[in-house]
Amino acid sequence: MSENNPDAKPPLAPVIYGLQGLTFTQEEGAFFHAARPWGVILFARNIESREQVRALTDTLREMSGNANLPIFIDQEGGRVARLKPPLVPAYPPMGAYGEIYQSDKARAIEAARLGAALLAQDLHHLGIPITCAPCLDFALPEHSDVIGDRAFGDDVERVVTLGQAVLEGLEMGGVLPVIKHIPGHGRARVDSHHELPMIDTDIATLKVTDFEVFRQTSAAQMSPLMAMTGHLRFNAIDASETSTFSKPLIEEVIRNHIGFQGLLMSDDISMGALSGDMPSRVHKTLKAGCDVVLHCNGDAPEMQLIQSALDDMPNRLPAQAQARLSAVEQAIGALSCDVPLGARKVWGELVADIFPEAQNAL
Repeated sequence: MSENNPDAKPPLAPVIYGLQGLTFTQEEGAFFHAARPWGVILFARNIESREQVRALTDTLREMSGNANLPIFIDQEGGRVARLKPPLVPAYPPMGAYGEIYQSDKARAIEAARLGAALLAQDLHHLGIPITCAPCLDFALPEHSDVIGDRAFGDDVERVVTLGQAVLEGLEMGGVLPVIKHIPGHGRARVDSHHELPMIDTDIATLKVTDFEVFRQTSAAQMSPLMAMTGHLRFNAIDASETSTFSKPLIEEVIRNHIGFQGLLMSDDISMGALSGDMPSRVHKTLKAGCDVVLHCNGDAPEMQLIQSALDDMPNRLPAQAQARLSAVEQAIGALSCDVPLGARKVWGELVADIFPEAQNAL
């Protein structure tokens, strides 16, 4: 707080917090008022009806004093969908579009684009401006199914082409994307929600496969673009530290080799892949070069620990990170939903043979 202006607000905290339930409680309101987190993420525990979700997102914007408050959700389609029927129509996992692509590229691209636009339209009408999608990881055999059918496939061309179609569709529907899990989660043999995956693949292979997808996508996309890290250890790059905590990986791979210059957020720091207490996780994440820390579970004591750690950090929001955060808020303010009439019928016909549930929403 400024000595010259006692009413000045403290700076935004570079963190995205979850909520405990269906409403924004008094206790959460007091905490958020003091903490001033940059964003909020919603989960199934926060969702009961369309009216309730819209009331919640409106309340969050009003309480924050920010009409462009970044409100996130994991809405990919398939098994990763916090909003489900009958609140919104069902959408297939990204792997379904990848399967179509193998026999009919043009059909797959249009299906992915329209499917993403319709998914985004649902979110836009509920006041949710950001989805943590698409998943640009590889789907590799004999690896953990934590990615599996969430991925478009196992080759660069297919993942880049369909990923770009989904990015275009999300923009059409009025929602910003977060690509994940940079620089690639597909080689994990264990689920990072529970334990730390160790990747032993050599750098030369990674550069022409996993990393290449994100490199081409970063080159094609206009700023601001957001990306989420994965919690993995790439032994050929930094054998001593998890990727989210690794300055060499973030600077040399994500920023320099891949060329990603947008907002970089961590995956959930409460996940089992990470070690250490919450304050150390916060410090490591930001010092490594992430712009924002993500904490999803809505656990009040953990959030208090995170906030204390942030309050203890001098220069916790460097100018470059602040510019990225501001660019995202400006982009939220400019969002509009421009899905053409009849798009759902066209999309349903494109995916009918591989995703019959699409016919239920026509």
